Amino acid sequence: MLALELISNTIIPLNPTYTVHRAVSLMVNFKVNHLPIIGDGFEYLGLISNDELIQTPSNQCLINTINLSNLNSFVYHYQHVYDVIRTVYEQKLTLVPVLDENQKYIGVITLATIIDCMATLTSVKDAGGVIVLEINHNDNSLAHIAQIIEAQDAQILSSYTKYFAQSTKIEITLKLNKVDINPIISALIRYNYVIKATFNHSNDDDGISLRYQSLMNYLSF
Repeated sequence: MLALELISNTIIPLNPTYTVHRAVSLMVNFKVNHLPIIGDGFEYLGLISNDELIQTPSNQCLINTINLSNLNSFVYHYQHVYDVIRTVYEQKLTLVPVLDENQKYIGVITLATIIDCMATLTSVKDAGGVIVLEINHNDNSLAHIAQIIEAQDAQILSSYTKYFAQSTKIEITLKLNKVDINPIISALIRYNYVIKATFNHSNDDDGISLRYQSLMNYLSF
């Protein structure tokens, strides 16, 4: 999914001749802490923050008199949504301006749009169980895990990996297309995978699979 597909036109950009008072009012109305500044011909001039506005000596100051710190806060329309999320995270933004190849302003991507996008990418809208595995970094083979799951007539809808500092362990979170994941849990345990947690699934076996795994872990010491 590209930045161009996530653009929202509900946010009105600032003109450099707007006053600080007008800019603050727009931020309040849009419930954001940042707004892009656009010049003639949709030229992108930078992103201004609420903190920069409240530090001005007067509400009647013009936007073009403020030294902006977020001149490079934007993404290009062809960048992936992961680049958008990284920009938001690293720069602590409440929206991201989107530009074309000629540095012309196209629109913005809001946090609400990003959340909707992530809900789609991670398949949270789809019914299905979630399995969290704990494995050694060197044993990370999604192909092998997928083979085990597909052998149980199920599929991985989405996955993500969490790394830990100064540890050889990692977590792999799997969203599956089945609610009854107990056979999958049993299959993973047979292949010595450690099930750290499960969510959103039927629990017809009253936790037998997880208790079995706990017993096996105990006996392995």
